[in-house]
Amino acid sequence: MNRNHTMLQFFEWHVPNHGKHWEDLAIMAHEFSVHGIDTVWIPPACKGMTQADNGYGVYDHFDLGEFDQKGTVRTKYGTRKELLHAMDVCRKENIQVIADVVMNHKAGADDTEHFEVVEVDPENRHEVISEPFEIEGWTRFNFKGRKKQYSPFQWDYHHFNGTDYDASEDRTGIFRILGDGKDWNDHVDDEFGNYDYLMFANIDYQHPNVQEEMIHWGTWFAKTLGCQGYRLDAIKHINAAYVSRFVHAMKESFGEDFYFVGEFWNPDLEAKQRFLDQTDFTIHLFDVALHYRFHQASIEGRDFDLRTLYEGTLVATHPTHAVTFVDNHDSQPGESLESWVGDWFKPLAYALILLREDGFPCVFFGDYFGIRGDDPIPSKKELIDPLLDARYYLAYGEQEDYFDHANTVGWVRHGVESFDGSGCAVVISTGDDGFKDMKVRDTHAGSTWIDVTGNRDDEVVIEEDGTGRFPVNGGSVSVWALKSYGLKRKEAVEERR
Repeated sequence: MNRNHTMLQFFEWHVPNHGKHWEDLAIMAHEFSVHGIDTVWIPPACKGMTQADNGYGVYDHFDLGEFDQKGTVRTKYGTRKELLHAMDVCRKENIQVIADVVMNHKAGADDTEHFEVVEVDPENRHEVISEPFEIEGWTRFNFKGRKKQYSPFQWDYHHFNGTDYDASEDRTGIFRILGDGKDWNDHVDDEFGNYDYLMFANIDYQHPNVQEEMIHWGTWFAKTLGCQGYRLDAIKHINAAYVSRFVHAMKESFGEDFYFVGEFWNPDLEAKQRFLDQTDFTIHLFDVALHYRFHQASIEGRDFDLRTLYEGTLVATHPTHAVTFVDNHDSQPGESLESWVGDWFKPLAYALILLREDGFPCVFFGDYFGIRGDDPIPSKKELIDPLLDARYYLAYGEQEDYFDHANTVGWVRHGVESFDGSGCAVVISTGDDGFKDMKVRDTHAGSTWIDVTGNRDDEVVIEEDGTGRFPVNGGSVSVWALKSYGLKRKEAVEERR
């Protein structure tokens, strides 16, 4: 039996523009593996529209910090050489790398072009609110610094179906490009009527040359990095039929185990189910609905009914296709989808994704290392590490839930013979101090259990029938395990270190 898999999102929005991020990954990789993190999601590695760009304003997909373009050789995160070195270190530490892929749009064009458009209503992109007219748009990408290395393809307005700026009038809007039978792509999210257009120059996946170029790039990128999968950005804005084709092409090149997880930022369960159907269930999705439930619980406190926590979540209905997370770069304070889970609830939320059997949990850099910027938030590493270690050593076997109280819930993982000492009892309270009477294995009768989080310093002795009364502090989480594990944990971690 394999150990549990755990992902770390290795960035937050305020990573400094010092070009040291890939170096930091190489330095930290071993410590990640010590705590059972075997998957790292790295930020977009391609050249952005400026050096300070986080990678989501992608300019040149084939420039990983190698060419002098947009006033810089390196990206915000470093150079191509430093990135490939970090990849080598991760491989040596048995950490698979999931690369962030931005395929929806391009930004920072090299020149403008004149072409015909119609303006559409931002609230209903099907509604045209102008006659056809000509604009001057930033849609020509020549990549002169790269000089056609890796790909001769150059982009112009024929390869896009929308943009948001008319340079001739210095005016913004949502402009649908005309000609060649262009329209918005089908099989996208239906918010605003059709949510194909998100930002910048919107890539037109109805164009056959675009389709082939992006598959060429996707293959080149994975080969160059030696990564083990992709995190697809903004996929609710991309034709799901093309996403499916892209996924199948990558799996054909790199094998069925090449991993995909998509950012489909819509808490609606039916919308995610439709997308999974359209992509033949070849891709996992982040469980946005669960994130919002955590956010709600952190606001409502004791008024939130924990028995309903998983209602409407992907992990409840499609557990093998759900990537569970607490927060990420978009939900952190000040960002476009701000929905920050309150700090008091963070350890509870991490227990709810790390110590349960369903879902592939992802830890956020901003929680693990803290958030920088004008309003910094401290690291919670000391709170998360015990939960990571409990996932690595303890959270195995059959799961038995005790979600029978609005404010105090728990569950037991009964452990497996493959991992000596495995199994745990988890209790969470969003109200007062409480407890849960829960049954562990009969063979544990008479054994002593301790709280490996350190939140409680008392001990629980298991009754003859395998039942224990496991306490928890108000607004807290306790993870109970055999005392022998608790005593050995530090030694085991140090040995791995």
